[in-house]
Amino acid sequence: MHIRMPRPRARTGGPGSVHLPRAIKAYVRYVDAVNRYIGYFAMYMIFAMIGILFYSTISKNFFDPSLWTLEMAQFTMVAYFLLGGGYSLQINSHVRMDLLYERWSDKTKAIVDAITILLLLFYLALLLYGGISSTSYALQYNEESYSAWAPPMAPIKIVMCIGIVLMMLQVVATFFKNLAAARGEPIA
Repeated sequence: MHIRMPRPRARTGGPGSVHLPRAIKAYVRYVDAVNRYIGYFAMYMIFAMIGILFYSTISKNFFDPSLWTLEMAQFTMVAYFLLGGGYSLQINSHVRMDLLYERWSDKTKAIVDAITILLLLFYLALLLYGGISSTSYALQYNEESYSAWAPPMAPIKIVMCIGIVLMMLQVVATFFKNLAAARGEPIA
């Protein structure tokens, strides 16, 4: 009879370290996947915006100018910007001032990022609070833009709230990644 002994795990977090729970690792992988797919979708929205602006140019020069094109391009840009925010945080392509940051060790960077990301989460929570308030107002009173086209504002405000929530989810996932990296056990 052969008794199977469990294989020892590699120690990555130092003496007495506790590994991150599987639920946290699963959360990070799931949020990364969702933001990646939505980020890819948002990337292609730039082509929709270019098409709208191209149509605007053609209609102004050869036909009657369209009332909807400028605002629709603005709405498309807002959706592009907000829906792609989580993905751009995920791939670390946000603007950063690298005066000292690049000289720090990976562990120091992870610790500083874990702290500063909590400030970002607080900011996004305030932004979401305002976004939900503004969206509920738009839905309750059928708010329209003050332009000649006068589109309803609720759809873009809903997209705004979705983008902020996706960014918040990615911030939490990034916090867990930074925490794991600071402890020496990065989440793949």
